[in-house]
Amino acid sequence: MSQTYLKQLKNYGDYFDIKAAAAEYELDINTLPYAIRILLENVLRKSSTADLPKNIEKIRNWKQSTGEDIAFYPARILLQDYTGVPCVVDIASMRDAAKAMGLNPLDINPEIPVDLVIDHSVQVDQAGSPAAMAYNIKKEFERNHERYELLKWAQKSFDNFRAIPPDTGIIHQINVEYLSPVIQESKEHVLYPDSVFGTDSHTTMVNSLGVLGWGVGGIEAEACMLGEASIFGIPEVIGVKLVGQLPSGVVATDVALRITSLLRENNVVGKFVEYFGEGYQALSLADRSTISNMAPEYGSTCGYFPIDEQTLTYLELTNREADKIATIEAYAKANGLFYTAATAAEIDYTKVIELDLATISPSLSGPKRPQDLVLLEDLNESFEKAVSAPLGNHGFGGTTADLDKEFAFEMDQAETLKTGDVLIAAITSCTNTSNPEVLIGAGLIAKKAVEQGLTISPKVKTSFAPGSQAVTRYLEEAGLMPYLNQLGFNIIAYGCTTCIGNSGPLNPAIEKALVDSEMIAGAVLSGNRNFESRIHPLIKANYLASPMLVIAYALAGNLRVNLNKEAIGTNEAGADIFLKDIWPTTEEINELTKKYVTSDVYREAYEEIFSGTEEWNKLAVTDSTNFNWNEDSTYIANPPYFDEQVAGTTKTPSLKNMRILANLGDSITTDHISPAGSIALGTPAAQYLEEHHVAPKDFNSYGSRRGNHHVMARGTLANTRLNNSLADGKIGGFTKFFPTDKILPIFDASQQYDQANTELVILAGKDYGMGSSRDWAAKGVKLLGVKAVIAESFERIHRSNLVMMGLVPLQFKTGENAATLGLTGEEILTIDLPDNFVPKQDVSVSATKADGTVISFTTTLRYDTDAELAYYQLGGILNKVLQDKVAEFK
Repeated sequence: MSQTYLKQLKNYGDYFDIKAAAAEYELDINTLPYAIRILLENVLRKSSTADLPKNIEKIRNWKQSTGEDIAFYPARILLQDYTGVPCVVDIASMRDAAKAMGLNPLDINPEIPVDLVIDHSVQVDQAGSPAAMAYNIKKEFERNHERYELLKWAQKSFDNFRAIPPDTGIIHQINVEYLSPVIQESKEHVLYPDSVFGTDSHTTMVNSLGVLGWGVGGIEAEACMLGEASIFGIPEVIGVKLVGQLPSGVVATDVALRITSLLRENNVVGKFVEYFGEGYQALSLADRSTISNMAPEYGSTCGYFPIDEQTLTYLELTNREADKIATIEAYAKANGLFYTAATAAEIDYTKVIELDLATISPSLSGPKRPQDLVLLEDLNESFEKAVSAPLGNHGFGGTTADLDKEFAFEMDQAETLKTGDVLIAAITSCTNTSNPEVLIGAGLIAKKAVEQGLTISPKVKTSFAPGSQAVTRYLEEAGLMPYLNQLGFNIIAYGCTTCIGNSGPLNPAIEKALVDSEMIAGAVLSGNRNFESRIHPLIKANYLASPMLVIAYALAGNLRVNLNKEAIGTNEAGADIFLKDIWPTTEEINELTKKYVTSDVYREAYEEIFSGTEEWNKLAVTDSTNFNWNEDSTYIANPPYFDEQVAGTTKTPSLKNMRILANLGDSITTDHISPAGSIALGTPAAQYLEEHHVAPKDFNSYGSRRGNHHVMARGTLANTRLNNSLADGKIGGFTKFFPTDKILPIFDASQQYDQANTELVILAGKDYGMGSSRDWAAKGVKLLGVKAVIAESFERIHRSNLVMMGLVPLQFKTGENAATLGLTGEEILTIDLPDNFVPKQDVSVSATKADGTVISFTTTLRYDTDAELAYYQLGGILNKVLQDKVAEFK
């Protein structure tokens, strides 16, 4: 580390002065986006003396250097349990490998602070009753005690590792409300900006605090934990200028959905987004969190909000220590990281996009993607068009006759299922349950609805999963919780539920009716993801909305009701009640927020954050350097990533005579690729579990079994909605095994190809790998024997994950894809990757058809940096880290 530009901040500590560096390199600091200033500080603090000048030069010319490599060292790592368990498994496995290679296993240890929040494992098994939460927690521990034992072992065995017990809250809300210090202080009393990489794509939520952070694959997080830098190209920075003020009754969710649609249209994928303008300064920190949370949905690496007075106010509200807040203010102002309107106006962004907040109105997004904005007033017509639109992102492939479809069935009484019926209404996810304004707004709607005599149909599964216990406290103190309970929005857990597919079962009679009728029914949730099959495998139309609209549609009961014109329901007297009759004003919301959302609420919520529930504290684990693997466990298993390295038999793929495992279209998400949701009977994963004496009722979800590669490999590309053109029209996880022309489950086909020593490739369209940062979308295809993916374009995180697992991502040239080149998927491919390749070079591919015809085409190698090239030779970044440790300590 260079000591150049180290300066003292009187009464607070030392810091690396970015203003001094800028002055020496003739750079006007006021023209730099705030996010780039943080990269500059990281360079000053972390570069060697030899590398410092060239790294500063890259930052000085950041607009011309876009895409050029920069090494970034995050201050800490944030994990949730779905993605965190595989990280812990991999490091535990690396300890075993290190021991086998003659190293001290304790040398394999997190080198920067790691927090793991257990929030993704609880499912909505029961809802709509006071007893639901206790039941759901009981089921959570029954299903997940093996995983939790691993995490408690890690907390004891690893340095720099903390686990926040289950049923405490949602990772990103806890990060914003409690974990992030905003400004870090080293043991040597050097101040520096907090920055964080998380294994959940919505890590970007912490950008609202002026903290630079984003989601990465679990593999990259593990490498950074172990001291590696994250190498990425200097990004473009898109400035979003917010002007005007929100109309009364319009909330942060509406802003976030509008911004998601706007920025997707402007293609900000892989770029930094930074907010400014008078509208920015008027947004509360909670509103900023809602917007920054959805950066993955609008495609950017981050959605950054610089530190300003609102930040300091929020830190006071959430009970941060006064001296820490004073340090944050002094440091940010001294080092050019404190937002002022005057300096923001001077920033030279790559591009500026302006949004007038006054033009925003209540909205939803759906029915299959978060960027597909629908105004509330248009929702009924939009849904009706989608019913008969061609099957795809905007349609269900039905007919207009389906609109009038009805299906009678028996539940507790005679019921009728209709097209557009809302069957799930969930107030859930980090996006909105961090925002007091929208939750108090939802409480007010519930209060007014109850007072007007409105009720919700028993067909609707209603649930409420707050992101922290602070939510319960202020809703109870405001007197709103009883009304939510009366409508069936009882708290069912503190965790991430419906938004990630942990919605649990519907009433069995409803599920049977959906299967028998093939009805197009709906879900409305206050989440950030609504991809096909994600929320519930039987519910086809899924809409994102504010918590207020979640309750509104639960009351209306059907997506075809025009809530701007038609009654939302009738009371006992038969009088029509309209949405406008129960919709609160912004003034009403603000009055209760100011009165009941206090620092005492947050202090009480976080006083005993690490204490854990009785169930957590009962888990007994041993103190051991290496994890004691249970060979009979179907949750946790030692993965094979280091086997060849330990044996000294590592070899690079030949990329010759490859078969195509899947030929996929556009917008293939990580939900399509990675195992997610429930484990269906008859699938390879189910067969594996049954062979290991697991009853179907105990299958649990793929997410809960991420620590077992045997299950996960079998669930890769097994999504029930996957459309692989090689499956002869069969939808789901199937493909053609060409040597016999049989249609097989993808896993079964991959095993037969492996026995024949045949390497595999995947073809895909645009935005391959969009969605959550699921490392298993890369790990799984690697274990299936896939060596390369050729796509029209890649989502940022997934491309990185493929690279870090040693796979080769190739991109078709502009205007070309499998169809335009005449590729059907039957071809045998050879990829001509030279021995000494370089980032983003052209790579030739030849495809030989059954009749001997050869199609040759050129692709772009999506190894984007020099640092990534070494991963391919060794089989992945974890293998490189282990090799580096061997070199360091032997």
